[in-house]
Amino acid sequence: MTSRSAWKYGMLFPFLLVLFALNSNAGEKQGSLHRIHKTKKITVITRNNAHCYYIYREEPMGFEYNLARAFANYLGVGLTVKTFPWADMIKALNEGRGDFIAASKTITPSRKKLVDFSNGYLSVRQRVVIHEDNRTINKLVDLNGKVIHIRRATSYEERLSELKKQGLDFTLALHDDVPTEELIRQVADKQIEVTVADSNIAQLNRRYYPNIKIGIPIAERESLGWAVKKQDKALLSAINTFFEKIKTDGTFDDIYRDYYANVQIFDRFDLKKFHQRINLRLPKYETIIKKAAKQYGFDWRLIAAIIYQESHFNPRARSHRGVRGLMQLTKPTAQEMGVTNRLDPEQSVMGGVRYLRRLYQRYDEAQGFDRILITLASYNVGPRHITSAQRIAREKGLDSHKWSSLEQTLPLLCYEKYIRMSKHGYCRGSEPVRFVNRILAYFDILRRQAI
Repeated sequence: MTSRSAWKYGMLFPFLLVLFALNSNAGEKQGSLHRIHKTKKITVITRNNAHCYYIYREEPMGFEYNLARAFANYLGVGLTVKTFPWADMIKALNEGRGDFIAASKTITPSRKKLVDFSNGYLSVRQRVVIHEDNRTINKLVDLNGKVIHIRRATSYEERLSELKKQGLDFTLALHDDVPTEELIRQVADKQIEVTVADSNIAQLNRRYYPNIKIGIPIAERESLGWAVKKQDKALLSAINTFFEKIKTDGTFDDIYRDYYANVQIFDRFDLKKFHQRINLRLPKYETIIKKAAKQYGFDWRLIAAIIYQESHFNPRARSHRGVRGLMQLTKPTAQEMGVTNRLDPEQSVMGGVRYLRRLYQRYDEAQGFDRILITLASYNVGPRHITSAQRIAREKGLDSHKWSSLEQTLPLLCYEKYIRMSKHGYCRGSEPVRFVNRILAYFDILRRQAI
């Protein structure tokens, strides 16, 4: 190299260093969102449990997972899931092992020092969970002398520590990475006396353990949020915009309904009976149900939920309307489906599921789970009334192929104004809505057993 060339490159090198530094700073300012768009991949940090993320029938599911997948679709990128113990999530995020946390984390002052949170997307309240036989805890002071079992490094621990500082005298039993659902089960089995859970988790688990009681609140209402690394402003802004969008277009409600539909509506007696009968009665018909479900392309647990709602697994069930058998078929429907004996369990199940499949094919314009829910309502009330409810939905500017729309319009079919608009007359439209909601609750319990 000549002295002139050396001088030339010697002058150029500092310039290149400055240019590299400027580009690096620009990349830092753009944050992880720039990299996500460039790599077409985003990584979510979450928990492997019943309300965040789990595998069901070889498919990933969970309330937080479905939200995260919708966010990835919104960004036009693929989703990678990484699960961590509860106490390690924020550390994993800040070490760059994921882009955001979606794990039903409560937004608390202590956590906000470590990460930045999105706007709250779900309001919850911490509540005591005890056995239904427990009559000793009716106010906060009744916690004195109790042993309260909770998972370490949770908002529950923060709140209970505050209450201890305020003078309450109870013992905290801290468990390392034991799911709240497991502690609720231990309460149900009387292995422990008291735990604490967010209201959404407590209400959902009451379906699975109907002998628990959701007791007093120990805190004011709080919000759940997603977390990103400090100063990751572009990604945080995208998350907040995403939540605004899905809360406006109904996507959030659809996802919420899939996991928490009507958790506030609770019939302890009915659910206790259901748990008993899925152990005592369901096994007698499980082979038949699985055979019919496989033949016609349904989840067998959904069929079992329908049968329980219709007949409580009683093959001789009969209603005042003349429907009979496990699937409560009318005589005309039975004849149409080739069922000669409605009281025969195999004929009833095969004929009922065959009819359900015919209805399902009718609603091919509905998408995803909406199609199943509309089919269930049609099974209960008949396709003609579904057609009337869809017509009213369209006149109200609603999407007639969304179950959330028909939930609003079906109950209108008992009012004179809407009866006149319908070709098919009066319908007690609140009944199919209740029918669908109960089946969803039973299906959720059966699905949970398979996790």
